[in-house]
Amino acid sequence: MKLDPLQADALMELGNIGAAHAATSLSQMLMSPIEMTVPEVQAIDIAEMHDYIGSEVTAIVVFQIQGEVADGGYIVVSMPQETVIRLTNLMLGITDDDREINEMDQSAAVEIGNIMISAFLDATAELLEIVMLPSPPALAIDMAHAAFESIIVQMAGDVNDVLIFNTELTSEVPPIYGCIYMLPRPELMKQLFTMLDDLMTPLV
Repeated sequence: MKLDPLQADALMELGNIGAAHAATSLSQMLMSPIEMTVPEVQAIDIAEMHDYIGSEVTAIVVFQIQGEVADGGYIVVSMPQETVIRLTNLMLGITDDDREINEMDQSAAVEIGNIMISAFLDATAELLEIVMLPSPPALAIDMAHAAFESIIVQMAGDVNDVLIFNTELTSEVPPIYGCIYMLPRPELMKQLFTMLDDLMTPLV
């Protein structure tokens, strides 16, 4: 799909509000100041996903979107291996960056993903005045394209578009990058844009 300027601005606003909530929750958990911004939002056809994900080892934390939008699709946090390790180190106060992802990192990835998505959906739901809840998370540690291929197969062709919120986290360590992917079913996509259009349309 192609976003018009109003839709792009609305999604950017939505992303930054969600990111601000997620940053507050992460700061509390990590006991360290965290800032999270969404410098870029993209809307793509699901058939183009392979152009936007790489082959690096990545932690993928997957949630179903529930609430008033029951079976609304999926929302996914994707964090490269180095991001997961840095966040684990920050959480535990260690400095061992030169390692593969281990069980400790996997637990941290699930916890961080859960906090990020819960806060992101809470902010989105509050803005749009609907109830959006994440399911319990599922974790995959794999090459990014392989992990997403599995998610797309589960969607069974019911999702046409993907919203990509590229995120940047900054703290006392160098910037940490990741992405939030929203794969809404068509009904939810239509509902989101209708409500965003209403929010962005100036009152007459």
